[in-house]
Amino acid sequence: QVQLVESGGGLVQAGGSLRLSCVASGSTSTIDTIAWYRQAPGKQRELVASISRSGARIYADSLKGRFAINRDNAKNTVFLQMDRLKPEDTADYLCNAQDSFGTLEVWGQGTLVTVSP
Repeated sequence: QVQLVESGGGLVQAGGSLRLSCVASGSTSTIDTIAWYRQAPGKQRELVASISRSGARIYADSLKGRFAINRDNAKNTVFLQMDRLKPEDTADYLCNAQDSFGTLEVWGQGTLVTVSP
């Protein structure tokens, strides 16, 4: 079993920054890729960024240059640095972990990010 706990969300003014953390616990050796998704009210969930155990990163095209994902395997933690935030970045940000075989997928509870104009 794997559990994910997100933190770091909150209220920030447009142009500000936040750093989200996702801490994995349990059978963490089974995890390959950890990703951040977000879901705004009334919208579909979308991929923000992902990072594999080896460090390969994927970003949503619209967020490249403002968001950065990093991983500390020793601490089983993935960070999402979000800079130059915009009101349209307001959403619930969720952490997702998968193994490399397609047999594991776990979601965290999410952390809310609100960007005021």
